[in-house]
Amino acid sequence: MTTRKLRSVAMAISAAALSVSLAACGSSGPAGSTAAGDGASMWGLTGGNQPVLQKSVEAWNSAHSDQSIKLDFFANDAYKTKVRTAVGAGEGPTFIYGWGGGVLKSYVDADQVEDLSAFVKENPEVKERYLPAVLKNGEIDGKTYALPNNNVQPVVLYYNKEVFDKVGAQPPKTWGELMALVPKFKEAGIAPFSLGGQSKWPDLMWLEYLVERIGGPEVFANIAADKPGAWSDPAVTEALTKIQQLADAGGFVNGFSSIAADSNADQALLYTGKAAMVLQGGWIYQGMKKDAGSFVTGGKLGFTTFPTVEGGKGDPANVVGNPSNFWSISAKATDEQKKAALNYVKDGMFTDADTDALIASGAVPVINGIESKLAASPDKDFLTFVYGLAKNAPSFTLSWDQALSPAQGDAMLSNLDQIFLKKITPQQFVSTMNATIGK
Repeated sequence: MTTRKLRSVAMAISAAALSVSLAACGSSGPAGSTAAGDGASMWGLTGGNQPVLQKSVEAWNSAHSDQSIKLDFFANDAYKTKVRTAVGAGEGPTFIYGWGGGVLKSYVDADQVEDLSAFVKENPEVKERYLPAVLKNGEIDGKTYALPNNNVQPVVLYYNKEVFDKVGAQPPKTWGELMALVPKFKEAGIAPFSLGGQSKWPDLMWLEYLVERIGGPEVFANIAADKPGAWSDPAVTEALTKIQQLADAGGFVNGFSSIAADSNADQALLYTGKAAMVLQGGWIYQGMKKDAGSFVTGGKLGFTTFPTVEGGKGDPANVVGNPSNFWSISAKATDEQKKAALNYVKDGMFTDADTDALIASGAVPVINGIESKLAASPDKDFLTFVYGLAKNAPSFTLSWDQALSPAQGDAMLSNLDQIFLKKITPQQFVSTMNATIGK
């Protein structure tokens, strides 16, 4: 992940920089909690990493009753709305779960999160724990405001091997091959792609990768840097056009706009054979391993990189997604809550038990020195694949809805939803988004 200002977000990971992996995205809650008196509060996400975080906090509370943490879980979509509202009102939890990028910058600009630079300097073992390129994504203007808390999360193209064998197909390596697969699967009564369109953010993965493959990481870097008219780059219009062409061809499952990613319904369509492929984050491997173990362990799940686009400028090894999730500490917390939070970050996170549990769940922690553990995992094929994506990526671009300011990100998702539903044209999308530059 090349070093970049969080604001500009085009994060590249040089081949020498990494030894990482995947994480989770959640949505709507609370779905469970770990109570612990009136101590520090923590909001986490439901989904793949939930059991690991819950056990970590329970272990901490058992050993530190005087520095307890109350943990509540929320699903991804509901969480994003809830936490922004709470933090904006100065009523956020002690531990603020995030992704970095423009949302973190908005918290920093509003003086809602603690500057952790001195803490990191005074505790070098914390800094040394992490892969440097991932750690950089918790920095704003050279100061640390967030620390990685789980695993790396590139977006992956998953496919059902049984379904592919049924129609005699191979996973697509180019956009042309992808489009050619659509009628094959439709004729077999199988949706080419599953999509959790109701949640909107899964739509974004298509735009992110297509813009990357067509124009390279510089296109979004200019958008994130608030360059006037940056959305007018031809790569954006071409990507939006290709999305609508895929939708017109019947590439997405019927009723995709009513399918919620929070409920894992998009994953279920893949492993039940109703859909051939799904473009989703590395974190859904954990959900499928839990909900459809025989599909995963039985060798029926395939995974590959996003196809190249003929004539595109982007390096095929570039990836998009999330480098990790992060903890920030609320500036509005009491001194005792802040003390408990920092002590947990220092001594309670990434214990051997936590690290082993993450790997066992099908994730790659964002810390150094875990190569031998990954190689010994029964999920080594997937973990090694994800590790390789991140390690070898010349550029790893942070998810756009997190990279941009909250206002821009919300407008982008709403208008992209309209693109998928063919209610606006690519030109209308571009015009609308250019008006959000600098907001």
